[in-house]
Amino acid sequence: MKILLLHAHDYWLKPFEKNIDTAENNAAAISCRNAVIALIHVEAADEESLSNTITKSIKNIKWHARKVDSEIVVLHSFAHLATTRADAETANYVIEKIADRLASAGITVQITPFGYFNEFMVHVAGPSIAKVFVDI
Repeated sequence: MKILLLHAHDYWLKPFEKNIDTAENNAAAISCRNAVIALIHVEAADEESLSNTITKSIKNIKWHARKVDSEIVVLHSFAHLATTRADAETANYVIEKIADRLASAGITVQITPFGYFNEFMVHVAGPSIAKVFVDI
C-alpha cells in the first residue's frame, strides 16, 4: 500500500464521471477544512496480508492527523501511486475498514465516492509535515 497524506487548509471534491458500473449513483460532493487527505493506493500484494496492512495504514493516518492537529480525515482511493493495484472490491473494502476504525477512534471520516473520476481542489499547508508519503 502507498499513501500520500496531505494536510489541507481547504478541500473540495466533486464526482465527475462514473468509471465502475457498480459504483453508487448520484455520488455527492465533499468539502472540508483543516483535514488530512489520504490518497490511498491498495496494491495487489496487500491482498496477502490485509489485516496487517489496514492496521499499519491506520497508525500512519492517525499519527499524521495528530501531528497536524486535525480531527478530520478524507479517504480517497487513488490508484496512481504504484505500478500494481488490487482489484476494485478489495480497494473499496480496505478503505471502508480504515474508515470504520478511524471513526471508532473518534476521528471524523469522509470517503470520496468510489468508482468515479473526480475533480478536486486541495489547499495544502506549507510545512514539510503537511506532505507525507507512506509505503507500507
